[in-house]
Amino acid sequence: MVLLAAEGLSNAEIGRRVGMTRQTVISWRARYEAGGIDALADLPRSGRPAVIDEAAVVVATLNPPPPQLGVTHWSTRLMADHLRSAGMPVSFAEVARIWRDWDLQPHRVETFKFSTDPQLEAKIRDVVGLYLDPPANAVVVCVDEKSQIRALDRTAPLLPMPFDQAERVPTTTSVTAPPPCSLPWRSPPGGSPRMPATPGTATASSWPSSSR
Repeated sequence: MVLLAAEGLSNAEIGRRVGMTRQTVISWRARYEAGGIDALADLPRSGRPAVIDEAAVVVATLNPPPPQLGVTHWSTRLMADHLRSAGMPVSFAEVARIWRDWDLQPHRVETFKFSTDPQLEAKIRDVVGLYLDPPANAVVVCVDEKSQIRALDRTAPLLPMPFDQAERVPTTTSVTAPPPCSLPWRSPPGGSPRMPATPGTATASSWPSSSR
């Protein structure tokens, strides 16, 4: 704001460029005129000063976890436990706040990662062996941490969609998905024509009062 003011811009234009209000620009210009560069530093605040070294948390987050942990990236709780073991008292909630302030998302790093699991080779052999030479009458249970990704085909047709709503067709679903509970079409009470009532079909007495 001070540099833009030195270029001769108005307070309103400075506020528009830096995303501040005109009064905020006036306040900071007044502080600079009264005390110079030193007046732009943070003023003393009341209360207990912060005891958490945010820079140390950021540096520890950017470094990969140690191999003995057997993980590919940090979590807030894992990072908090690691820092406490190093002598820095910090909670997982404070780690999460620092990550938000610094825009850190270790779980979303878009790069290839090598697993540090010491039992990785044995696990790969077990999984590959199931594909190459599966044992007779074997039952394989797979647990995937990405719960929204399913690799099984649909076992039931889609439910009917409203007339004015687009239909989103999922390509996969769980093999244990329950069958659709769509009932035979029936016009509202008073409509015409009306289909014969069937067991389990809504009747006139079951319609909400607002629809009667």
